[in-house]
Amino acid sequence: MAGRASVPTCAEVGERLSRTCSLTDDASRLRFVSGARHEALARLGLVRVRDVLLHLPHRYLDFSRLTNIALADVGDDATVIATVDRVTLKRPRPRMQVVEVYVLDQTGVMRVSFFRAPWVADQLKPGMQVALSGKVSFAYGFKQMRSPFFEVIEGQGDVSSYARILPVHPVGEGVSTSWMRRIVSSALASSGDVADFLPVRFRLGRSLMGLGRALRAVHFPLSLAEAAAARERLAYDELLCLQLALHSRRQMELGGVTPFRHVTDGPRLSRLVASLPFELSDEQRMAARQILDDMAAGEVMNRILLGDVGTGKTAVAALALAAAADSGNQSAVMAPTSVLARQYARKLGPLLDAAGVPWALVTGATPADERARAAALLSSGEPCALFGTTALLSDDLEFRRLSLAVIDEQHRFGVDQRAALRRKGPGADLLAMTATPIPRTLALSLYGDLSISRIRHRPVPGAGVTTRVIPPESMDLAYAGLREACEAGHQAYVVCPLVDDSDEGGELEDVPESVRSNAKRLHSATSTQQELQRRVLPGLRVGLLTGRLPAAEKDRVMEEFADGGIDVLVSTTVIEVGVDVPNATAMLVLDADRFGLATLHQLRGRVGRGSVAGSVWLSCAAKRGTPARKRLAALESTDDGFELAELDLELRHEGEVLGYRQHGSNVSLRVADLATDATLAEWAHEDALALLDADPSLSGDDDRPLALEVRDRFPSYFEEMERA
Repeated sequence: MAGRASVPTCAEVGERLSRTCSLTDDASRLRFVSGARHEALARLGLVRVRDVLLHLPHRYLDFSRLTNIALADVGDDATVIATVDRVTLKRPRPRMQVVEVYVLDQTGVMRVSFFRAPWVADQLKPGMQVALSGKVSFAYGFKQMRSPFFEVIEGQGDVSSYARILPVHPVGEGVSTSWMRRIVSSALASSGDVADFLPVRFRLGRSLMGLGRALRAVHFPLSLAEAAAARERLAYDELLCLQLALHSRRQMELGGVTPFRHVTDGPRLSRLVASLPFELSDEQRMAARQILDDMAAGEVMNRILLGDVGTGKTAVAALALAAAADSGNQSAVMAPTSVLARQYARKLGPLLDAAGVPWALVTGATPADERARAAALLSSGEPCALFGTTALLSDDLEFRRLSLAVIDEQHRFGVDQRAALRRKGPGADLLAMTATPIPRTLALSLYGDLSISRIRHRPVPGAGVTTRVIPPESMDLAYAGLREACEAGHQAYVVCPLVDDSDEGGELEDVPESVRSNAKRLHSATSTQQELQRRVLPGLRVGLLTGRLPAAEKDRVMEEFADGGIDVLVSTTVIEVGVDVPNATAMLVLDADRFGLATLHQLRGRVGRGSVAGSVWLSCAAKRGTPARKRLAALESTDDGFELAELDLELRHEGEVLGYRQHGSNVSLRVADLATDATLAEWAHEDALALLDADPSLSGDDDRPLALEVRDRFPSYFEEMERA
């Protein structure tokens, strides 16, 4: 009888399916959700029942480790339950408000301070019983907590009825933590017992908790260990669905195309290798071998080449261009800026000439006659390479036989643009490249559908760079360094976060949301160039380069700087990637705390590229010991881009790291944390490949629920490809 009882009845199955389908219902059908509270949930992005269930606690109050005031250890975190004795709102100085609360229990008194939170004085009243959780300190004869988490306990005296592990969910205006807890309880009661979409073989193989149990345990766990196990299951789900969405997008993009099979031992490739002014490093040869093997195979190549600043990715890409020409085909190299496109042409053009591969350059500033010659070269069908920006996507440029598309810094392009280039050569191999070091877990999540090649070390170490963080009052040291470099015959950069004084900080792509405010105090390139030319560096030739200049003007300024006609170039991050002027040896970055570590690492890679060591000054107004200064200190201590990328991932949400807020794509994750869930990311990648190998369309009975889950969680990935 026990065995039969474990088999669900038809009615039970029907009820579970009904609950599962209700996940897509509007959150307004939940108890306690209506009117203003419904609007408050919507502001948090909680629109459907599913959203509520996946709105996980960001911390827990462990009442199993409850202590009293007398036994709370100074310097440690503690949770106490006490009675409010006195509440005072103080204003020690203009625009500074402090709520001072004295609480007591049977063992002692504690002073609790809340800064810039005057509303606390309205929420806490004498006689209330309150739970407080925070770090304990000691001053002026009292144990203290500064801005702890607190919650008023409903019902006086009996705290034993209070949950032993109390979840604390992220909330916003209009919904408190206690109301959020009630709303989540309502969602679990009505829809928590859902059908598990994960095939049993993977759940058992990874020893993962069942979905229904995980949803309950993550919100209302019996222990912190159970909460961690529940979160692991939900994080794995999210990462697996992301991997499958990436692969599904790839299948949609390549559906019905005929792949090319390239020649990888032809004469043009041999001549190009012979014309290289240096010998390829072991890592370069390994990456080149992986790329050429993919090109020779009978499947469409989808590969990304990751490499730190100066690791020689361009030379590896040149080998692929030569192989395409040896195969009688054409290739395209699309760069995010005209400056970078022109630099590709300047560096690779002579190598292609030596190999006998015709080439052309097309940007928004290309004269009409040059553009016409490039169009004629393509339409002739002659094997060639075309460098350019998104101008390559124009209708007048028609490839006769495009078999290789190289996209540099592909995260700077939208899915529509990448798909448009591939449509010019159905079945063409794709080689994406980025000079931005990416942690492995983030690479798997962003590029799970791509094969990955890495080059970690520079073939030629170079003279190196010294990085210093300075406060604004020490700016004279940096200016003296810039002048000294220029008087020695070298050149310098000055980088600003804004273009004009009227700009808002919100336009900064690689800046955490928390530091984008107060933009009026940020330096703009326009004003800085005028100030340096007029007052700070008189006698030196100070130029200006921003992304808002017309394409032809940007090209002119960069060419003038490369030719030595400009001593100091004031710019925005338009110089971040790929700009190569070996004579530049000094750089000053203003408001450096407004940039991510990866961007700053890319920027400093613009100097010290020749035989003379570079010097970089990072100006930051933040005080010593603050998170901003600690973050910048990492740049002083290491020049390993991958190490910095790992640190950046720990410090910031993965959707903001490295500027990967792609057009039309949201790679931000609700549950998984790529800084700590490396193992889960590896599992998800391996399991996605195993699933697709056995059932490419996920149409089998066991896999179809998972396919629906993938589509529901990441609809934008499918909408992008359908639109493209």
